[in-house]
Amino acid sequence: MTLLTHHDPDKVEIYCYSGVKNPDEMTRKFQTLAHEFRHVAGISDSRLAEQIRADRIDILVDLTLHLADNRLLTFARKPAPVQVTWLGYVGTTGLANIDYRLTDPYLDPPGEGDEFYSEKSIRLPHCFWCYEPDESSPAENKLPAIERRYVTFGSLNNFAKMSSPALEVWAKILLAVSGSRLILSSREGSHRAAALEKFSRAGVDPARVEFVGTQPILEYLRQYNQIDIALDPFPYCGGTTTCDALWMGVPVVSLRGRTAIGRAGASILSNVGLLDWIAESAEQYVGIAAGMAGDLAKLNELRLNLRKRMMPSPLLDGRKFAAGMEAAFRTMWTNW
Repeated sequence: MTLLTHHDPDKVEIYCYSGVKNPDEMTRKFQTLAHEFRHVAGISDSRLAEQIRADRIDILVDLTLHLADNRLLTFARKPAPVQVTWLGYVGTTGLANIDYRLTDPYLDPPGEGDEFYSEKSIRLPHCFWCYEPDESSPAENKLPAIERRYVTFGSLNNFAKMSSPALEVWAKILLAVSGSRLILSSREGSHRAAALEKFSRAGVDPARVEFVGTQPILEYLRQYNQIDIALDPFPYCGGTTTCDALWMGVPVVSLRGRTAIGRAGASILSNVGLLDWIAESAEQYVGIAAGMAGDLAKLNELRLNLRKRMMPSPLLDGRKFAAGMEAAFRTMWTNW
């Protein structure tokens, strides 16, 4: 939404094609920001392609890739002269008819890995994301460990991202930080018992691991008030979840991976200036988490100032982000 808010109306005319089946207040907000807003849920891919051609769209942006309810078969029909994918996730569509993918210099260092994408990569100047905090976000609180006298680590990412290698490393962190606890987000199910079994085999008392279920947005954000240090999963890192943690004053340890999706945390942390929270190996990941947990005063100071630190960063600068996006679109159009 921040992107649409800050686009220059003299340079960009916005058409939105929405597949939302049950429009809500968020949908209505997007409607107010678009020159034209079309509800296309239930419309066939071929009919949608015809509508896009009739609207004479110059640059068509995919926001879904291979996620549920995607419209890749619409893009396959090439209804716009320039087609680009962005935001759904940091990957490739594999479609020859999508010309570009947007990324950033941290996700895809220049000159590295471009051959793995069917699209041509265009790097935004700073960051792939532009974070817009929830308007009713609760305030940050004092570091919980100060009163509890033990450190609580946490990961509120989708449990599907919590790979066996990540759980093994998190177990090593719990063993390295005496008395520490771990909070994980997960629906009810047998996978919880399987995870606890992994911790138990690694020598961690399962009682030190707590699960929380899916929560409404405000309860989810308040959960960070119980966490001292967030742990980024790997090899598939968090995105919005990492931004949420930082906004709530909780720094995130992240392992820089070998693929773009594994460098999401590195991108976000780099844009906020938290370079010392980025690990280059699993061993360094454990070292950073344990080391940071050993200085509660420093951790508390960071917590109480992290939101202020984020606000002027590229991660929240909607105007600068929109300008970078417009420049990318102009490059695509000029190339065409």
